[in-house]
Amino acid sequence: MAMTAVARETVFALRRQIAKIEGTLPERLNAPAAAPLDADFGADAAADTRASATDLTLVRRGLAVASPDAFLSTGAERLDAALGGGLPKAALSEIHGTQTRDAGAVAGFALSLTSLILKQAQGLPVLWIGTSEIFREAGFPYARGLHASFGIEPEQLLFSEAPRLVDALWVAEEAARMTALAAVILEIRGNPQRLDLTATRRLHARTQGAGRPVFLLRQAAGPEPTAAPVRLIVASAPAVPRATLAGPLAGSIGRPAFTVTIGKSRTALPGQFTLEWNPDDRAFDERWGDERRTEARRKERATNPVPVVSLSGGGKDPAAASGAVLAFPAVGSPAALSTTARDQPPPGQRAAHLGPRRAG
Repeated sequence: MAMTAVARETVFALRRQIAKIEGTLPERLNAPAAAPLDADFGADAAADTRASATDLTLVRRGLAVASPDAFLSTGAERLDAALGGGLPKAALSEIHGTQTRDAGAVAGFALSLTSLILKQAQGLPVLWIGTSEIFREAGFPYARGLHASFGIEPEQLLFSEAPRLVDALWVAEEAARMTALAAVILEIRGNPQRLDLTATRRLHARTQGAGRPVFLLRQAAGPEPTAAPVRLIVASAPAVPRATLAGPLAGSIGRPAFTVTIGKSRTALPGQFTLEWNPDDRAFDERWGDERRTEARRKERATNPVPVVSLSGGGKDPAAASGAVLAFPAVGSPAALSTTARDQPPPGQRAAHLGPRRAG
């Protein structure tokens, strides 16, 4: 049966509305294959139907036209590019840990993002919400390590421990609308039934109204439909030895590292990245493989061809002399012999360091 022009337009309007609620406006909503028109339709109805079927390009409110300030840049260029500019600030973002043992990595990654947020929203606290079960299983962040590793003062991180999941969701919904908070973190275990598409839509809508990010941390959770436009799967990555001037320090432990996999994003671009958190610069650095590191060094040499240390005498491109050149007498010449003779002590005297060593 052919679809009427009114029904088709209604379907398109519903699709646009759902995309707005989920925050995942596509650039084009593909319409189903055009069905033959009924004979009862006049020319006007046919024109309306063709216009509805062709006028599908939307003006995106998301990545394409958003200002750079609408996204939280992680500092890892490839990850930010895959996410379309970074994590959206006024949105709900999911950070998953597939296993319970990944809770520490997920919390560390969330604290790293919090550190980036507090650089821009200085003076505002961050609220961390969780159930009693969550805090018993994963614990609380170490207060002394907050400033040393993330630059977060203990008074900037507030905790709300709820006895039940429904209470934690209520606190999160109320906190998501508050502009007095820099960000809200909600930590939940598994895939509870109460955390459905409707609950995440409410969180996402209130987050958009306040313009503050809400990070939904999921312990030992599997992917499921939510209103969050971004889902990142985080796990710990092996740390590399510390880098020194003499090279990697054997047996040492370097910066904390995370394996970040894009499970869902507005750009629909998959990817897996290994990020290292730099506690000194308080920024992420992407760990490259050997091939990418070699290519980066080659490009660096191409942009700065002047050698840091002059090459050997047989080199093709020795560095220019930095000062005056002094001439020394050749070994065995009369001048060298006379200089050596003048430096010798008189007969009967010995240098102090060549004197007899007394014991006791």
